[in-house]
Amino acid sequence: MSFNIIADSSNDMNESINKKYSIDIVPFKLYIDEKEYIDDKDLDILNFIEKMVKSPNVPKSACPSPDDFMKKFDTEDESFVVTISSKLSGTYNSALLAKNMFIEDIRDKFIHVFDSKSASIGETLVSMKIFELKNLGYKNTEIIDNINNYISEMKTFFISESLDNLMKNGRISKFAGTIATVLKIKPIMTTNPDGEIILFEKTRGSKKAFKRLADIIEENSKKVENKVLAISHVNNEKSALWLKEEVEKRCNFKDIIVVQTKGLSSLYCDNGGVIVAF
Repeated sequence: MSFNIIADSSNDMNESINKKYSIDIVPFKLYIDEKEYIDDKDLDILNFIEKMVKSPNVPKSACPSPDDFMKKFDTEDESFVVTISSKLSGTYNSALLAKNMFIEDIRDKFIHVFDSKSASIGETLVSMKIFELKNLGYKNTEIIDNINNYISEMKTFFISESLDNLMKNGRISKFAGTIATVLKIKPIMTTNPDGEIILFEKTRGSKKAFKRLADIIEENSKKVENKVLAISHVNNEKSALWLKEEVEKRCNFKDIIVVQTKGLSSLYCDNGGVIVAF
């Protein structure tokens, strides 16, 4: 039976990943100074980041509608959906509603929606894992169990050059964001088991933050010979590649991939930010 993997545009990938895994993207809508941007392959991401940095206003986002997801359901026999953490967006609920509407109003088919409890490259890893298991011949029930375990074990960390956008949009508390800004702290953030963004550790300065992030990855890298480490960056390839090279010296990951973030992840992680998941 034919299948597709559908993800919202928090799923960050490059052309190579897209070509191999053929993930169908349902885009967020992004807003800077009341101008709408569709977070798809046509978005000029560097231009978007430049406008975001220069804008005095809070950038906004709107999650895909149920109808956006339903358009993707009718193309294949089976569909797997992966969304950004339900604690960060209404996308998961939108996808669930789309599933129920499609089955009730159009036709019965297999559709399963996964809450990645992560974002950006973490969501990408979940999508890649589904593709691999499906092509290995796993049954859908086995895929669901395996992916739920994969999500619960996955670790996500990120460093943001500025917490302003996360704070202003309510993704982290104003208290935590204000304290970090005032004290010139460069926090390393993570997600808790529910997929909420929380503080993992405080550092001072970007250089120390990235060195510490490499340490954290190493400290959590037991039995990773079959795992992929994924790194996404917001217009900061230099730091992302440094981190990749540093981790390669210390850890035995099966592969390490580096990608530029798309619009949504760029909006919240902010210019210069780096996200890792494994």
